[in-house]
Order: sequence, then C-alpha cells, then structure tokens
Amino acid sequence: MYHFFVTARSGAWDHGFYLYDRSRFLEYTNDKIAEAFTILTDSHIQTLLSWPCLFAYEGDEEDVRVGILRSIKEQGRSIRIEFELSSDIPPIPYATIKPIASLLDIRDWEMSRTHWAIKDEDLFVRLRERGLLGAGEAAGPEQEPALVDALPEAPPSLKVSTVGEFIQQVFQVHSGAREVFYRGHSSRVRYKLEPSLFRKDAQGNYLYLDYEHTLYRELLVSNSIDFHEDNYTLDRLVRMQHYSLPTRLLDITSNPLIALYFACKSNPNVEGEVIILTVDREQIKYFDSDTASCLANLARLPKVDKDAIDHSIEDIDEFNGQLTLRRLIHFVKEEKSFFEPRIKREHLRTILCVKGKRSNSRITSQSGAFLLFGLDAVLNESGTEEISLKRISVSNKFEILRQLDLLNINESTVFPYIENSAKYVAQKYSFSGISNATGRSDSAELDT
Repeated sequence: MYHFFVTARSGAWDHGFYLYDRSRFLEYTNDKIAEAFTILTDSHIQTLLSWPCLFAYEGDEEDVRVGILRSIKEQGRSIRIEFELSSDIPPIPYATIKPIASLLDIRDWEMSRTHWAIKDEDLFVRLRERGLLGAGEAAGPEQEPALVDALPEAPPSLKVSTVGEFIQQVFQVHSGAREVFYRGHSSRVRYKLEPSLFRKDAQGNYLYLDYEHTLYRELLVSNSIDFHEDNYTLDRLVRMQHYSLPTRLLDITSNPLIALYFACKSNPNVEGEVIILTVDREQIKYFDSDTASCLANLARLPKVDKDAIDHSIEDIDEFNGQLTLRRLIHFVKEEKSFFEPRIKREHLRTILCVKGKRSNSRITSQSGAFLLFGLDAVLNESGTEEISLKRISVSNKFEILRQLDLLNINESTVFPYIENSAKYVAQKYSFSGISNATGRSDSAELDT
C-alpha cells in the first residue's frame, strides 16, 4: 500500500504540508479501500501514516518524490497532510515512472487532476525492480500493516421493522426553524449521499463526471421538444434526473413514507435505510434562486474549464474575472438578463437544498425536492453544520411494503404512469399476489 499525491500547484511539495479538498481524497482508489477510509477514525489515520508516499505534479515533466506522512488532520471541508520527503532517495524523473505506471496502479488521466489516491501496490518493490532504488535504499517496514481488518461501521442508526415503528421515529424529529426531508436507500452499506453524476466504478474512477457537459447537450439535442417549457437550466436538470440521466442533483422528499418505500422496494434481503435530513428554512432555495442557477449551469462547462477555476483567489472581482467564470456568468445571464456578475467563490463548492418546480407527475407524487451539489462538493455521511442527518435502519421489507400498500403507497402511486399502474394491478390480482397477500393459496377462493 502507498499514497499517491498529485497537485497542480508548483513547488507545493517543498513546504512540508498541503491541504486537499475532501472531495479529492480517495479518487482513483479501489472501491474496497475507499469504503474503508471514508470516515477517518484515529486508528485509520494511524494506519495511513504507516504507508509510504509518492508525491507528483500534474503533467509528466516534473520529478516525483518519495516520502512519508507525519500527520493527517481534517479541517472543515479540507484534509491537511504534513509530510517529509526522503533525503535518501533523490527526485525521480516521471519519464522513468511512466513505463511502470500500470504496475503502480497509476491510471490514465490521473496526472491531469489534483487528487490523493491510495494504491494497493508495494511502492518500494516496484521501484527497486526497475532499478529506481538502490538495493539498500528505503526498504520500508519489515512487514507492511494489513488493510483495516473490517470496514468502519456506518454511523449508528435506529432500527425499525414496521411502518408504525418508523412513524414513531419520524414524530420524534423536532424541526423547529428547520425543514425536514427524507431519502431512502435499499442498502444501508452500498449507497452514499451523492448524486449519480459523482458515482465511481469499483476502481474509483468517475463514470460520468468528466462528460457532464456532453450528457447535458446530447439529451437536449435528441429530445429537445420535451424541454421546450423549461426556462432555467435547473428545470432541465430536474427533467433529466427524472429520465435517469446522471446529474448533480440528489433526490429527497418531504414525505417520509415515500422514502420508506424506496428503502424497501429492492434488495429485499438487505437491510435498507431512511436518512432524515434537517435544513434551516432560511437556507432552502427555490427554482429561481441565483445561487441555484450558478450551480446548475456548471453542467454546461467542460471539465477543462471547471478544473481551471482558481478557488484560492479571494478578491471577488478578480475571481469573477477568470475566463471560466465569465463563461459561467454568460450562461446564467441567458436565463437571467439582470444577473449581477459577482459570484462568491464559496457558493460554487456548496450543497444547496432546492425546491424545484413540480413539472411532472412523478415529482408531485413523490413530494420531491433536491440537493444540488457544487464543484467537488461532498456531503459528509455523518452530516454537516448546514445539513444534519439521522439514520433509521429498515428490515422486514416485505411486511413494510404490504403495510405501505394499505396506506396507498405503492408502485402505482409513487410512479404515476399507466404502465406502472398496469404492472401494479396485474401483480396485485395475480394468483401469487393474492396468495402472498392472504397467506393462502386456495384456488376456489379466487373465483369468489
């Protein structure tokens, strides 16, 4: 195991410390490893500190350095590392590393993005095999610590197995000046609070994020008539989400029973989960919000433009003077001609709770709202100051679905289209459906 650090900031590895945005941690990292270190406990940090590091710069022209970590500390939305470069191992030209990149699990595009990956490879063995280390140089620990024996447990949650138990827990949430929303996951260990656009494959590579602007335009080109009534980019993203296109929106609902239904509708033998999210009412935005327009229009910027934004610029006029920001402002002005071009840098990397237009029957039936994710935004699985979380584990799914059906929460009402209604009615009145519902299989009773 070793750490692979990449940055675009020239000379960054000369200072002994560096701050990574939380969203860049564990990119290009295998899924099992990423899952193990999503939550950084003291024991996990100690394990991370025991592994060697390879420090690199974006591109393939500058040397890489070998070193060790001295400390890891979370600071708000950032993780600060302190490190020490090896004095025994001189800088290594990346040109000599490149031929063995695959042996070190350094993947295509990694050298073009600032990030922190953890690789399941033996750094010193690989370097020594290629003659990049002397026989006695930096042998590393005699026995490398094993990967954490067990994945960290998900944040503690309450457990329910009936609709009644669930409703009791919902009633105990005191909103006060905060509004309450819900989200259901059919597996409490598999799914995270992240939009579909940010999903990764098992190796930690983004599936869709690099092509966001292309996905957006391609769907508009092929189905333009479906979007002719949408005035804002946010409206289009909501509709695209409805048609299952990966977007930077995460669905939430104000109806707890809808969330419970989604927690139970699939993976019947796996424990599900309902997450209760509470948000200050003053922080909730609506479909015509200027800030929401700025975040939504990020979908129209190519990856190279989004990566080019310098978030370290503090002066608001200088920040908005960047070419990419001028392009973003141009997109916003297309839908809001009087928009004042003064985007706050912190807004571009935030998460907004947005109430969009209920422009289709599905959003209406599901009492839908959204979390709109900005650039590199990450919703901590334990919650944030702005969005607090409470988790309820859900078991006994078949019985809960039966009870929800009695409350008219089923596929026909949650997905109000004729094909879903037909499917629901056919299943409900099929031989097996009636047998399962009544617990009997007497065919004579079906005729009555």
